[in-house]
Formats: sequence, structure tokens, C-alpha cells
Amino acid sequence: MLNKVVLMGRLVRDPELRSTPNGVSVCSFTVAVDRRFVRQGEERQADFINCVAWRQTGEFVSKYFTKGRMINVVGSIQTRTWNDNEGKKRYATDIVADEINFCGDKRSENTGESQTSDSSNYEEPHNEGFMAIDADDDLPF
Repeated sequence: MLNKVVLMGRLVRDPELRSTPNGVSVCSFTVAVDRRFVRQGEERQADFINCVAWRQTGEFVSKYFTKGRMINVVGSIQTRTWNDNEGKKRYATDIVADEINFCGDKRSENTGESQTSDSSNYEEPHNEGFMAIDADDDLPF
């Protein structure tokens, strides 16, 4: 059997880091993931997916990710049921994160703007052992 999820989206709000009574770190966060299709005349829809990361993974998310930041989550789907205060049965579905990765543009620490490289500092790559060929010539193989 297989239960594997891969998500890429933006954080809806800052991650929330807590500890269990036994001192285990747990981080909850929600990822907005755009749907693959757009109906004509409508805006693109998104799904808001609740995620949870435990221990060091949760601490990593809490430390390095903030609202609006692009995130890649690899994990599994987990469902929970419970009875609320009125005795009604409630259900929840979460993604339990096994891996968290950065994705998207690297952001500047101070401005939140994407960093771009300065083309004036561009150096031609070294092509040791290679020679340029003219497109009109026959290829050497």
C-alpha cells in the first residue's frame, strides 16, 4: 500500500510551533495549493491544506518559513475522528510532513524582494577541453 503526498504552495499564515505534554515539538501550518485548471472567466482556485510536522522537521518549518513563503511538503495523509462538545462526530484530514524543502525565489532578509544577479559581474564560463563549432559545419560524430 502507498500513502505519499507531494505538495508545493504558499503558507497561508506563519507556522504555529507547540510542544506536547511530553516535550515533543509539533508545528501546524496551512499550505495554499493552486488547482491545475481554471474555468473560463473565473479566477484560479486554490485548496488550503492543513499540515503538521513533528520534532526537528517542525522546528525547521517554524524557524525558516513565514506567511507567503513557497514551501514543498512531502508526507502522508492522515485522518482523525473525534466527538465534539455536542456529541457530533467530527473528521479532519492532515498531511503529516516527512520532508520540507525550500522552493521558489530566494528572498532578501530585509526586503522580502527576490534577489537578482547583477549582469555586470558576469564571467564567461571556462570551457577547458572544449572547442566551439560552427552550426554550418558537419558535426564531428
